[in-house]
Amino acid sequence: MNVLRIGTLSVRYRPRALAAGTACALLALLVAVLALGTGDYPMSPADVLRTLTGGGTPAEEFIVQELRLPRVATALLVGAALALSGALFQSLVRNPLGSPDILGFTQGAATGALLVVVAGGSSLALAGGAVAGGLLTGVAIHALAWKHGVHGSRLVLVGIGTAAILTGVNGYLLTRAQLMDAARAVLWLTGSLDGRGWGDALPLLIALAVLVPAVLIGCGPALRILEMGDDSASGLGLSPERLRLALLAAAVLLASLAAAAAGPVSFVALVAPQLARRLTRAPGPNLLAALCTGAALTVTADFAAQRIVPDHQLPVGVVTGVLGGGYLIRLLATERRAGRL
Repeated sequence: MNVLRIGTLSVRYRPRALAAGTACALLALLVAVLALGTGDYPMSPADVLRTLTGGGTPAEEFIVQELRLPRVATALLVGAALALSGALFQSLVRNPLGSPDILGFTQGAATGALLVVVAGGSSLALAGGAVAGGLLTGVAIHALAWKHGVHGSRLVLVGIGTAAILTGVNGYLLTRAQLMDAARAVLWLTGSLDGRGWGDALPLLIALAVLVPAVLIGCGPALRILEMGDDSASGLGLSPERLRLALLAAAVLLASLAAAAAGPVSFVALVAPQLARRLTRAPGPNLLAALCTGAALTVTADFAAQRIVPDHQLPVGVVTGVLGGGYLIRLLATERRAGRL
């Protein structure tokens, strides 16, 4: 652990964690530039950078800034939000399986979106329904898991049960929708970035601009203390329940807004924090490294999804689902061999 001092301010950091986070951020930006330069109108990375800095032709600026950049920006933001949400959940429940995908929050967002679809709402209303569904599910799970506080194992069990119930509800809602609306809902449920514009990315960008500094700077040190146990946190003057509630609210809001922007992109919230922990080899939540890993993972998965099958684009959720499902099986096998399952 090194300490960087600037005047009266000092920041502690781990060199390997800083290097891993920087590498993931650079990988995300590299893939983003490649994604902006490929397609029916190919451009070199130099041309893409020149266009982004205002030196491109009107045609290049239209293609990059109006057609391709909103999708790439949404992918980066969705990946960062899901990864940060997953890192918070895994730290709070002290379980590597803690993820909004598994604990029912993503299914709650899907229920809210499907209710809008059945009612014939617009795409904007669908996004609002997803946010409302995720937040209401968070409130319900927190209330059901509460018993002299919210503890990790109880929250996981309540979340898994809620996810099972909401999965059944979502299946029923799909049968009640009109055929075209049901097709639109199924595509949304897969998790797709196709056709995403600045209107989809902006709410998530605002949320990240507010929540990332608040979580990383305001709550990050306290979260590391909370991982040592409630008694230790209380002994150091923290309020464990108040801190846990604030971080749970932030995690649920991030997962809900990510679902509103791109649908429930599966397994990013589960995999990214685990990859970050292995890259940094550092204890603790590794929030910043997880955030950069999630952005790199999602933009790379979307880049691959557009090119794996010739003349056909896959939803990004298909790629993350296949990769994340394999990683989940490997994680369960590792936990079993270690005697934790």
